Amino acid sequence: MGCGSPIMVNLLLQQQTISYNQCMAQLFFLVSFMGAEAALLAVMAYDRYAAICKPLHYSRLMNTKVCTVLAFATWIWGFLDSALHTALSSRLDFCGVNQIHHILCDIPPLMKMACSDTHINELAVHILGLFMGGGPFLFTPAPYVFILSSILKIQSTTGKRKAFSTCASHLIVVSIYYGNALLNYQRPSAGYSLATGTLLSIMFCVITPMLNPIIYSLRNKEVKGALKKAVEIWRPSKHHHSLC
Repeated sequence: MGCGSPIMVNLLLQQQTISYNQCMAQLFFLVSFMGAEAALLAVMAYDRYAAICKPLHYSRLMNTKVCTVLAFATWIWGFLDSALHTALSSRLDFCGVNQIHHILCDIPPLMKMACSDTHINELAVHILGLFMGGGPFLFTPAPYVFILSSILKIQSTTGKRKAFSTCASHLIVVSIYYGNALLNYQRPSAGYSLATGTLLSIMFCVITPMLNPIIYSLRNKEVKGALKKAVEIWRPSKHHHSLC
């Protein structure tokens, strides 16, 4: 089956084909990582809650055992979600010229080019998306209710600013992740186009992961200092005059 191959393979090897089994494997790991990230964002919200609302008990609430259990839980959550989607996708029939203009084997483009009934797959996308993605999404804001309450009780402005900066990067990443996920998977199949789907997949699979380390590293003083120096170097001198 000729599908859009992985981005790195396309760039390095100029290879535009992928076998059926490889396509299913790619789909499995893609959805696994997405599900695991959703669960991880919820875990990070709990970590922020423990750090801000229960600072004296943080070492007990987030000890090695708890962190290990939470790490395994995030991967199990992702693998369970992926196994269901991959099993349903493997039941689809593909006939004719099996080519899609896409960067990877994802659920929407596979359903688009399938020649068998996809109603069950579409239903699974919405139901599992609401449960497997919506569950962590609903849990994520809950700790912030307590976090906001604790921040408002802080007397010093510096303390409030520090607490807000601790949460700001996480909230930005959550917003970007779920915004892109909704655009990718919670859309009517009638309005789906391969060109739009490819663009949204690039945003979700390339741009979003690229932004994550940048967003988190902005809290680092050394990174801030380096950016400040870079801006000062490229900033035009106040005493520089151009000749007309």
